[in-house]
Amino acid sequence: MSSRLNPYISFTDNARQAMEFYKDVLGGTLTLSTFGEFGDKDGPGADLIMHGMLETPAGFTLMGADTPPGMEHNPGTNIAVSLSGDDADELRGYWAKLTDGGAVAVPLEKQMWGDEFGMCTDKFGIGWMVNIGAQQG
Repeated sequence: MSSRLNPYISFTDNARQAMEFYKDVLGGTLTLSTFGEFGDKDGPGADLIMHGMLETPAGFTLMGADTPPGMEHNPGTNIAVSLSGDDADELRGYWAKLTDGGAVAVPLEKQMWGDEFGMCTDKFGIGWMVNIGAQQG
């Protein structure tokens, strides 16, 4: 898979409804994963969306998730740009450049779902997420 760039929208406890709405609008295939699938299945917010991805026949990709507990949700600034793929060297290079003069919110490192993931804000105040897919093998 080559690298992909797409919007990533943060919601407050209604990501499932929003992503299902966008699927109705744009068509395509929607996949949703909950916080409970990767953590405490009975904990607060376990049924909220940790990651959702809509891929449409027109080639659009839209990602979204509920804001995790403890993180601030700011309507109007709740969209980030997502870079993802499996070319680790390319994506780490983008990460290094994006974080130069910016601020790292989540270090680029292996996460509970197996991929390397990081979040940062670049020097212009734009939020970025970088996800390097786990190598299959």
